[in-house]
Amino acid sequence: YSEVLCPAAEKVDLGTAANYAILTKTGISTVPNSSITGNIGVSPAAGTYMTGFSFTADSSAEFSRSSQIKGVAYAPTDNTPTPTILTSAVSDMETAYTDASQRANTKGYNIGAGNLGGLTLTPGVYTFGTDINIYSDITFSGGADNVFILQTTGKLMQAASTNVISSGGAQAKTIFWQVKGTVWVGSSAVMQ
Repeated sequence: YSEVLCPAAEKVDLGTAANYAILTKTGISTVPNSSITGNIGVSPAAGTYMTGFSFTADSSAEFSRSSQIKGVAYAPTDNTPTPTILTSAVSDMETAYTDASQRANTKGYNIGAGNLGGLTLTPGVYTFGTDINIYSDITFSGGADNVFILQTTGKLMQAASTNVISSGGAQAKTIFWQVKGTVWVGSSAVMQ
């Protein structure tokens, strides 16, 4: 594909959803040897929809811990104030999702037919009417304040032992994945 110079994409405001590495309305499933850096949360689905984790409730019962998470897990079945906090975070997540989905494409449609492994992406908005597949490492190259938005009406699937790499100062906090379908990250894969 050809590179087109265009105005810089603005950061998507995640609001309180930014407090979570994974936040979903329906559930989170993992395998025993996974490692998640950051908090996770599910709402309105109950905490039982977070499967594959070995949880221990905190003494306050406002969250749970797991050796698989470098952070904590929140569910609407936890003690107050967690349900209210989760409701706000999910609302912020939905607002951010809508914002990201409405951003104008600046980088072309269906780059690599959705197969992004081996590519180096530069800042901008990428749009896919297909699944996004990462079968080998993908690199996001840009400065510390550059924004990357990947929009898909399909699923996001990352193969085992592959990496999402930031280079040139690009940061995970400015890479936004707006995915309508499910997100699947394979074992030993590193996602940002």
